[in-house]
Amino acid sequence: MERRQEFGPSPTDEALVTVQTWALWLTEVERRILPHFPRSDARRRVWAYLRGLLSPVERKNGWQIAEVVGDATPYGMQHVLGRAQWDVEEVCKALRTYVMESLGDPQAVLVLDETGFLKKGDHSAGVARQYSGTAGRVENSQIGVFLTYASTQGHVLLDRELYLPQAWTNDTERCARAGIPPERTFATKPQLARQMLERAFDARVPATWVAGDSVYGDHRPLRDWLEAHAHAYVLTVSGKEYVWRAGRQWQVKMLLAMLEEEDWCRLKAGDGSKGPRWYDWRWLPLAAPFPPPLASVALGPSQPQRPDRAHRVHRVCPGDDRPRDGGPSGRAPLDY
Repeated sequence: MERRQEFGPSPTDEALVTVQTWALWLTEVERRILPHFPRSDARRRVWAYLRGLLSPVERKNGWQIAEVVGDATPYGMQHVLGRAQWDVEEVCKALRTYVMESLGDPQAVLVLDETGFLKKGDHSAGVARQYSGTAGRVENSQIGVFLTYASTQGHVLLDRELYLPQAWTNDTERCARAGIPPERTFATKPQLARQMLERAFDARVPATWVAGDSVYGDHRPLRDWLEAHAHAYVLTVSGKEYVWRAGRQWQVKMLLAMLEEEDWCRLKAGDGSKGPRWYDWRWLPLAAPFPPPLASVALGPSQPQRPDRAHRVHRVCPGDDRPRDGGPSGRAPLDY
């Protein structure tokens, strides 16, 4: 009987280049982070874990990742992540260095955001009934605060902090059982955000802007700290916040209601899960709480369906070099 060998389609040159590029990239990642894992078993497990995270498997939980890398159970990977000895902060430093070399851009943006991880039990560190943006309601969950680096070269998660509710930080025995260091005290989400920003700035991560939603924009100490250190930002503020204009304080929602509708400029901020994301913008001169040469603070309202919110923009400008050509996007003239 004649045996026939079936051949699949030959890979294209582009596909081969992609495979070669990924192989080089994986080798570079291995070179940078694996030295921070002293035991060979830990190095093997973490490398398998990274391959699982990069695999096309839909759900990236322990069991799914273990299956895709050929392990019968996730216990080995769980041991590496939760109990094995390795230097977490050194791995984070290696990541920052890699990001700066590969994606670094002086015009990049540091983006603050939090996300929830739904849980069923009460043993995971920081788990509590709290609002989760992932679920859109109060759920039993963990909340992580993240710092993302976004540039024209790409975007990547740069840093992270686990939010611990006061019910956790007030219970030292519970924290000890979950492996939380005794020196860890309660910190709000904006305070965790500042810790991550301080680490990024101390490491001289190149970026021009800091961006975030009203969780961070409504926290005046965070805004004051950014302004005091000459860091430009675009932070959403809710209508209850106050700004200085024309010699007096105005509540944001009252100020927005007084503005003429025809003076707004509508700009598209990409496509979301529900279609285009449109934002209305208008520059307004506000009283600056800082001396020259920091010359510009501006206010722009948020999405048309949320007229009670606004984006507070603080732009660092030398002298009188104010952004007259438009808002942060520079795409359309806006009123000053």
